[in-house]
Amino acid sequence: MLRKALLTALATTAVGAVALPGPAAADPVLGTPPPCVKVSDLAGAEFEVKQCGVSDVDQFRAGLQGNGNAHCGPASLYNVLHFWGHEKKAPVGWLTTKVGALDPKDPADYTVVGNSIWRIGVDAKYDGGTNMTNLRTAWNIATQPARNAGWATATDWASTHTTDDWSGTLAKRLNQGPVQLVYGRYAPGPRTGSLERTGGHIVTVVSAKGSFDGNTVQLKLADPGRALDHGQDDYLYTQSAYESLDVTLERKTIVEHIAAKDDANTPADESLLPGTYRNVVRWELTGPRYVSTKTRQMVEGFNWFVMSPPVG
Repeated sequence: MLRKALLTALATTAVGAVALPGPAAADPVLGTPPPCVKVSDLAGAEFEVKQCGVSDVDQFRAGLQGNGNAHCGPASLYNVLHFWGHEKKAPVGWLTTKVGALDPKDPADYTVVGNSIWRIGVDAKYDGGTNMTNLRTAWNIATQPARNAGWATATDWASTHTTDDWSGTLAKRLNQGPVQLVYGRYAPGPRTGSLERTGGHIVTVVSAKGSFDGNTVQLKLADPGRALDHGQDDYLYTQSAYESLDVTLERKTIVEHIAAKDDANTPADESLLPGTYRNVVRWELTGPRYVSTKTRQMVEGFNWFVMSPPVG
């Protein structure tokens, strides 16, 4: 994946100007990629849904804490806001910053997009990471200008463990707009056959294909952390080319080990106590760009978002 030339860095970093290359020519063999075509098929036993106009911004940026290493939540939520600001013309943003006026692919907007990702992190109470609940709070803050203008908004969480026909629910919610999906990285737990969460990642879902009440579903993701040129050249100062990454999810019931946590308000170290086990439904994520020999990637749920313009 090639990035655009070095551009103005985030507000906290000064970078000299450089000449920008001209627009890339179409490949003489492959030609110009076809335009995105929205798909909305929820009839019958199978479904296929695809949204267009979803950005694929990078989380790794100079100026963010840890160069954005743990800003997958804010970056993937920006992708959702981009859709509503551009495709649906919703007035979303913060103060004078309007997401609908920004183009993440434009070097001139790189700094403001990065600052917007930082703002989402602040509103989501970033503390070295973000959680799905606080990201919904950040959504409510970013969409306040729309509600002030008469728009209606809603957001909620759909757990893999408690939602009936989880993949069918995902398709229906995706048909309304892009959703934000979280998966955990699970390593072997203390008991044979058990798994223990060691970390996680948050992405944006742009398409889904499967069957209602099925056990597998195929997705395409906008993943803020998986640019092909990650770590190369000036990747912290440039926006990578957009991608849609293919993954397959398969429904699994796993035995999860939950380690005990220390209570800072007591003298004892509760983390030394035995953990607990539970059976929980997860959807295992696999794909060509999601290969690991140490952990298994288990989807835990998604945040969905919907907006409606003023009536009349």
